[in-house]
Amino acid sequence: MHANGTFEVKLTPQPVDGDAPAIGRMSIDKQFHGDLEGASKGQMLAAMTSVKGSAGYVAMEQVTGSLHGRAGTFVLQHSGTMTRGAPQLIVSVVPDSGTAELAGLAGTMAIVIADGKHSYDFEYTLAGAG
Repeated sequence: MHANGTFEVKLTPQPVDGDAPAIGRMSIDKQFHGDLEGASKGQMLAAMTSVKGSAGYVAMEQVTGSLHGRAGTFVLQHSGTMTRGAPQLIVSVVPDSGTAELAGLAGTMAIVIADGKHSYDFEYTLAGAG
């Protein structure tokens, strides 16, 4: 199955523990619109390098809302790198993280940023959905 729409995201820098100043931490607060209606909260860790355009991040976010009218929660796991400006990003549903009507959810989400606007393209399967 396929879902798409837009989202707004607010990233808020958080204090970093320990002696790793090259690693930043941010809270994630998103609002989803379209086939996925809801909100998410999460945490992101990011590292910049001395080479312009090279960086990496990981994140976990819990989404609460409805997907094509089915209500529940699920967790998205992000793994992203940028190599001298060339991005590579994988955002996938954590296995068995779906609850309520989203139990059995699996899939991957592509994030598109164009003209300052964020959108998503979510390819998924849902056990028991017809």
